[in-house]
Amino acid sequence: MKYPFFGRLVTAMVTFFNEDGSLNANGSADFAEWLSQNGSDAILLTGSTGEAATMTLEERSALWSAVVKKINHKVPIIAGTGSNNTAASIETTKIAESLGVDAILLVGPYYNKPTQEGYFQHFKAIADATKLPVILYNIPGRTGSNILPATIARIAKACPNVIGVKEAAGNVSQVAELYRILPKDFSIYSGDDGLVLPFMAVGACGVISVLSNLGGSLQQELMAAYLNGNVQKAKELNAIMIPQEKSLFTVTNPIPVKAAVTLCTPFNAGPCRMPLCPMTPEENTKFLAALEASGLKK
Repeated sequence: MKYPFFGRLVTAMVTFFNEDGSLNANGSADFAEWLSQNGSDAILLTGSTGEAATMTLEERSALWSAVVKKINHKVPIIAGTGSNNTAASIETTKIAESLGVDAILLVGPYYNKPTQEGYFQHFKAIADATKLPVILYNIPGRTGSNILPATIARIAKACPNVIGVKEAAGNVSQVAELYRILPKDFSIYSGDDGLVLPFMAVGACGVISVLSNLGGSLQQELMAAYLNGNVQKAKELNAIMIPQEKSLFTVTNPIPVKAAVTLCTPFNAGPCRMPLCPMTPEENTKFLAALEASGLKK
């Protein structure tokens, strides 16, 4: 197995919508191509940042198809196909596979709050239904429960195509335990830009990033410095990166990052879908001040 499986910087891409709220598949595909030329080693579609929760299966399929066609194997395309319904996740995964994506991301079932055995059975059923590489996604803040390292190790042992995890529990010791008990070629990705440096110190290979929607050169430079043994430079770059990352989380993700893409790149990401709504004037003032102070908005 190659390591890291999809490079060190995977961008959790925003989904572009038109002003009337309809899917802008072609604009999204053009943006994916730009990301592939600006630091992204791979691109994740229809994750949390991609607002998959408010997209129909037909819309997700249209997005996957448009991006796969546009990227044409320049970088791997990963599709978020997980949900809290195992049978529906299997169906969605099969459609994504038929459309040519390179891998899938499976979020821990939300709302149901399964037991650890339930997690194992859920992920195994989906992984067994596809030939694609699978990345698990642990984000207790959105799902309501934590996938324990022992469960992830059990899934990895039972399912050879489960090759990585996006770890967004915000817990350094949990990443250290994952590294200790998983095969050394298993790709552990930080689910938070702001934690990539401490996570790499205990075994993570890279990050599935929100910040890299604005271009990934800083994160790539930071990770390269750390891996080359220049820890001081990595710390200095991290100190630059942290305010940038924080500016994109002044309110719920992906509201600020979609606004930042429109302000700081050649693209218009369009609005978020309800129940996410535009920032209030006060929130927008705070966001713009943080964006400018971070150096992202020139």
